Amino acid sequence: MSTLATTDAIAEALAHIASALRTPVLALALLVLLICALEAGRFAAELWARRRAGRSALRLLVRQVLADPQQAATLSRRAPSRFAAQALVQIAQAILAGEGAGIEHALADYELAVQRRLERTRILVRAGPALGVMGTLIPLAPGLAALGHGNVATLATDLRTAFAATTVGLLVGTVAFALTLTRTRMYTEDLTALERATVSTPTPPQPAHVPYAAPPLSTPVPRAAVSADGRQAPQAGPPPPVRVIATPTSPDTPTTPPPAERQG
Repeated sequence: MSTLATTDAIAEALAHIASALRTPVLALALLVLLICALEAGRFAAELWARRRAGRSALRLLVRQVLADPQQAATLSRRAPSRFAAQALVQIAQAILAGEGAGIEHALADYELAVQRRLERTRILVRAGPALGVMGTLIPLAPGLAALGHGNVATLATDLRTAFAATTVGLLVGTVAFALTLTRTRMYTEDLTALERATVSTPTPPQPAHVPYAAPPLSTPVPRAAVSADGRQAPQAGPPPPVRVIATPTSPDTPTTPPPAERQG
């Protein structure tokens, strides 16, 4: 009996908690619906601006910024998004400063800004259906209790609230999911256009590498050797060439080949 009583007490406590969450859950469901509508309006305005500028508008802006970085502040006003405009300005500043790492930092900041923008709709993708399910289950408990007492009107009101919460949750999740996918594709295209700035940016010429050449060693002039009596001694060197003088020979005189030829 004590175990059954404890179970009933826990169930009653959970029922009271669920009943207390009824108003906050319904209020949150209404809030996420408003946020979803706001995000849809922002997306529609951004999409309209992109359609008017053209699909490759950001690529043209990147090329113009690379050609004339000093006009980046003016050109960035035509960027499709606020964080794309900031990335263009940072890229121009990096080009003027001659810092290649500045372009990488600009692209990293752009990716972080995109992630923050996408997190809003990603949260709605999960929060909308979750609140819809909670808004459906919470009113069913008092409605079934009222049905047990024969109060059909209370049950009808609770079912109406539950079905409305389910509809709102599914609507928010579907719209948020579509916004997330479409924005991810658009921002990926923008990031690709900005990354081309890293490839197209001319790098400053580097000095050519000249190999080190040792200076030629001067041939030391040998000092003349001096003998003990003070006279200059002849320097050692290759022997002078032997001058061969041909002598006339008679026909009767036999000629003998030189020793070198006889050895051969």
